[in-house]
Amino acid sequence: MSSSSSQYRRDLTENFPASLTIQFGHNQLIYEKTLFSLPDGQGGQLESGLRYGENPDQPAAMYRLINGNLSVAGVKYVGPVDALVSSLGVAGSSSTVHGSRKHPSKTNLTDIDSALGILRYLPQQPAAVIIKHNNPSGAAWGNSAGEAFDKAFEADRVAAFGGALAVNRPLDRQTASLVNQKYMEVVAAPDFEEGALDILAGKPDLRIFKIPAIDRLSSFQALHYLDFKSLIDGGLIIQRSAANQILSAADFKPAAAVNGGQTLTSLRTPTPQEAADLLFGWAVDQGVISNSVLFVKNGVTVGIGCGQQDRVGVVAIAAFKARRNLAESICYRRHSINFDVLKKQVETGLTSREALVSIEEKVSEECGGLKGSSMVSDAFFPFRDAVDLALAQGVTAIAHPGGSLRDFESIEAVNSVNPPVAMVFTGQRAFRH
Repeated sequence: MSSSSSQYRRDLTENFPASLTIQFGHNQLIYEKTLFSLPDGQGGQLESGLRYGENPDQPAAMYRLINGNLSVAGVKYVGPVDALVSSLGVAGSSSTVHGSRKHPSKTNLTDIDSALGILRYLPQQPAAVIIKHNNPSGAAWGNSAGEAFDKAFEADRVAAFGGALAVNRPLDRQTASLVNQKYMEVVAAPDFEEGALDILAGKPDLRIFKIPAIDRLSSFQALHYLDFKSLIDGGLIIQRSAANQILSAADFKPAAAVNGGQTLTSLRTPTPQEAADLLFGWAVDQGVISNSVLFVKNGVTVGIGCGQQDRVGVVAIAAFKARRNLAESICYRRHSINFDVLKKQVETGLTSREALVSIEEKVSEECGGLKGSSMVSDAFFPFRDAVDLALAQGVTAIAHPGGSLRDFESIEAVNSVNPPVAMVFTGQRAFRH
């Protein structure tokens, strides 16, 4: 094994203290460092903290709140009984780590934490979220955990490679078999039905997290935590965590704006399916790095754009990814290979060009799966250009916070198409930096 690749398989020594105490006003919060006990491959157990931080040369540690309850200005924050990811590895805890001899790294844990942050708003039915680099690559509802995972994976086969999967229902044997056919870094579930862990154990590097508290994730909708940001000068910025205020379709507000003394409103309200997709999309957007836009259709993300500096650019990226995602999904179903591999086979004469053209025509016909989709934006549209671009993709409903001086332009845009496109406001921004 080369020295370059071996860095990802070592446990980096860290010397962080075993406990941590924070005095926050009159509140004292006491934390205990988590150590994981996993098989050492020689019949024994190896006790260690985090494998490493965001990179293999960054020591890191995870701490669990074990004593103290924070209440500030009448707001009660999470307490010791509310542990989710931080309960992993704790002796006597019902949360456990299975399978891999590789201890989890910071990114493994924070990716699952990000997935749970989304799933807390999707308790109504089986849901799956795949996180890659702290952003969802795909999210979906389904009739079962297996169906939800399959849809979330197909939403973006490329980005899902090596991702972290979390589901909000017990993972059964069928779902375990589906997961084993893909390359996942981590899988987390509230429980594993009989035989599922044995199947997953066939992947030696897969980290498997059982977190029973996922069953009560919806209770975390109303809970806040302290969000710390460390500055390069050692300073801190502390904020109360964000909370999604759009928990039902009734929470959306009519899109309305005043221009020249006249009030302009959206001509059409969302259909029940559009409202459900907008609600689903707004929940997923809570876990997307801003500046973000995402498209949803029938409870599945179609294209996700994130982390961009301008809104029209992020719409273009989300639309591009939707087309790529659909091409990849169709290609794999028909030919069991990636789309780029098919293109190379066509170029070298190994495969008929007709196979490539057929996929491209299907993607074009369906506008990358965006026809009839709904679009969610984490912030308002400062100009109508992003809305016009979305309308060109076949979007039929849009939700965004509203509040721009040019909201009337966006409303004019959705009212100008035939039939009109629905637009609603959330009245809440969902930036995540």
